[in-house]
Amino acid sequence: MSHEAQKDSTAILALAALGVVYGDIGTSPLYALKEVFGNAHHPVPITAANVLGILSLVFWSLIVVVSFKYVALILRADNKGEGGIMALMARVLADEGLSGRTRQAVILLGLFGAALFYGDGLITPAISVLSAVEGLEVVTPVFTPYIVPITLGILVALFWIQSHGTAKVGVAFGPITCVWFFALGALGVAQIVNHPGVLAALLPTHALAFFAADPGLGFLAMGSVFLVVTGAEALYADMGHFGRRPIRLAWFGLVLPALLLNYFGQGALLLNDPTTIKNPFYLMAPDWFLLPLVGLATAATVIASQAVITGVYSITQQAIQLGYAPRMELEHTSSSQMGQIYMPGVNWLMLLGVIALVLAFRSSTNLAAAYGIAVTGTMIITSVFAYLVARRQWGWRSRLAMPVFGALMVLDLTFLAANSTKILDGGWFPLVFGGLIYLLLTTWKAGRELLHERLDTQSLFLKEFIVGIETPDTLSVPGTAVFMTPYPEHVPHALLHNLKHNKVLHEQVAMVTVTVDSIPRVAEAQRVVVERLSHRFYRVRIHFGFMDAPDVPAALEWCAEQGLDMDPMTTSYFLGRETVVPRVGAAMPYWREALFAGLYRNARTAADFFRLPPNQVVELGTRVTL
Repeated sequence: MSHEAQKDSTAILALAALGVVYGDIGTSPLYALKEVFGNAHHPVPITAANVLGILSLVFWSLIVVVSFKYVALILRADNKGEGGIMALMARVLADEGLSGRTRQAVILLGLFGAALFYGDGLITPAISVLSAVEGLEVVTPVFTPYIVPITLGILVALFWIQSHGTAKVGVAFGPITCVWFFALGALGVAQIVNHPGVLAALLPTHALAFFAADPGLGFLAMGSVFLVVTGAEALYADMGHFGRRPIRLAWFGLVLPALLLNYFGQGALLLNDPTTIKNPFYLMAPDWFLLPLVGLATAATVIASQAVITGVYSITQQAIQLGYAPRMELEHTSSSQMGQIYMPGVNWLMLLGVIALVLAFRSSTNLAAAYGIAVTGTMIITSVFAYLVARRQWGWRSRLAMPVFGALMVLDLTFLAANSTKILDGGWFPLVFGGLIYLLLTTWKAGRELLHERLDTQSLFLKEFIVGIETPDTLSVPGTAVFMTPYPEHVPHALLHNLKHNKVLHEQVAMVTVTVDSIPRVAEAQRVVVERLSHRFYRVRIHFGFMDAPDVPAALEWCAEQGLDMDPMTTSYFLGRETVVPRVGAAMPYWREALFAGLYRNARTAADFFRLPPNQVVELGTRVTL
């Protein structure tokens, strides 16, 4: 690719990244400063010193947290081009030098970070769309009773269209968000011209003076100031779609300047007229632009919500592939883009959660109290993982890593502490919801390990079994039998049941084990490893990445290159289907065993998950007591 073509490609990707990556952080101006100065519990008085102090905090938060931590530093900690808390956890776990205790701590932290992300995934659509629609109140109070119904209608429509995929709608995401950021900047400039003195807030001395004047108020204000950096995790989570350069170009070239101009413009407006605190964002606009601005803001918040919904699908897919969540129905909505997926169960559960949030909190101000704890928790875990990557994989010395990540951790913990003051006002929701998701993820993981132990104790070693079964008296039938098993060294239970009831073996018998590696994708030509155990028996290992769609029949076509030629029309797939029975006094408490049994019973079948042809699948059941 020529240099000019590469520049054009980067520019196009940067434009596309605007909608997906920056939708969340780009809609924060709708409510962030309003929460700082208009918070019902601890509002910051609107004085010149306080406005400059808050704007200084906003500026330096965006510079340190987003520009330095995420854009400059964390984006380097990718996992073969993919980002996000699960991808980062997989990268850390790939380090074979980790001790067992550290490895376990990384898994627990990663699962908790993922659980908190789900809380963020519910709150973001609710607060974003609600804050946009609230602009109608500024147009005329007549709309006030209809704010919640209109918001619910938009959210229902948003989740309803998910099954159709976002490929067609996504084409417009970048340009619409680009217009949004230009509008943010223009609105800000119009106010800054009237009060250019707000630009003095670029100096950190105003933030320090604000804290020195009233440390308690400064600490509480940090919980609301944090709203300006919510969405920073999306920079990292969505990097696999666009790459580092386009994301950095979009941030420094458009997003950061537009956000700063708008926040400083809101500060100038408040200095000129403190009564505009009821909705400083919309009151920056001239009357003739109010309705178009509400429409543009609603479009921007829908795009931001779409990005979060897609992120929840993606992290759920990763959790399933890495063995931390039960198999669920997953549809690919694009034939050309692997990342465009739809998960019906997750989608409708999210919609129910978002509707419940809107009905319970009823305003963006109330929801803002719930926003923050989930995001700060995930940010802290990301910092911990990035430190491990820097020390163990980048080769950073302790005298460099400790000051850099120590300072970032202090800032993260300060934001967390400030947000923790809002627990009783709504901050409890993401903690409770995240705790429930964490319970489900850890129960599934522990239950699977316990189930594997039980099956392992009942299994025969494969090589010993082959020696005993390979006799001239063994009856053979034409074709290939594929036995799916997670235990490559043992005889699959389905094979034993087939022998017991049908008393035959196929001409070719392949024991197939699917392994999900801690990398996003595995090249098709490197997916399959075939080991011949006898003239009839083969052991096949199939490797997928945690972002791959596990298509076993397609992967098995590569076996021919390694001496195992299978005719798809004469191949039968044998699966074991266990019925899990909880038992009092086992390794897990009975209630967790019952929960695991319920999850296991309702998980998507292996036949569907691995895309096996339905008319060639034979399932043989067994009953397992935990």
